[in-house]
Amino acid sequence: MGDRAPAPQKRAFYGRRKGHKLRRGQASLIATVLPKFALDLAHPAPADVRALFNVPVDDVRLEIGFGGGEHLIHEAAGHTRIGHLGCEAYVNGMAKALAAIEAAGLKNIRLHHGDALELLDWLPPQSLSRIDLLYPDPWPKKRHWKRRFVSDEMVGRIARAVCPRGTLRFATDWPGYAEWTLQHFLRAPAFAWTAERADDWRRPWAGFSGTRYERKAHALGAKPVYLEFRRV
Repeated sequence: MGDRAPAPQKRAFYGRRKGHKLRRGQASLIATVLPKFALDLAHPAPADVRALFNVPVDDVRLEIGFGGGEHLIHEAAGHTRIGHLGCEAYVNGMAKALAAIEAAGLKNIRLHHGDALELLDWLPPQSLSRIDLLYPDPWPKKRHWKRRFVSDEMVGRIARAVCPRGTLRFATDWPGYAEWTLQHFLRAPAFAWTAERADDWRRPWAGFSGTRYERKAHALGAKPVYLEFRRV
């Protein structure tokens, strides 16, 4: 892929950006703590994205749409030599994550409160060792499929950002979205599906902590699908 990202799209891939009104403490976190962790996309990204962190890291990963941050924080706490970028447009989820990040005293996290498309296009080529896309909005109605995050164009953007041998991990409890994602990545020459047997997509990845949404899905009897694609 070239060094330049495609021209930004105008459509958003997330739903609402706000839920219930923030409590005073949550609003304070957004105002005072988020700036400490927020990426400044108004300035060019460093050539080496490890420089985004004030602690030494060996490589950098990204979680797109981290919700309340449970998985992001678990990963950052368990892998302190890895820099973790988190992207979330929903302000209530961002506030919840900030409280947990502060409480844990994590230094290897940087955040983007906005559209993941902006962040992907800002990052230098081949700068990420892994991207996690966990339980994105499936937009189940056919007329809304164009809003699904996974598309041929988005796969190209992801391919640009991920380094060779890096991975994209995708989890969903919607079989239709799993099939959709598999089709898009299988026809992308930049990626190879890593599954060798059925259990590779039926069972969570080793060490995967899950998410709050996943626990709800299990409670409803849903069977999540776990897909992993390697950058060739």
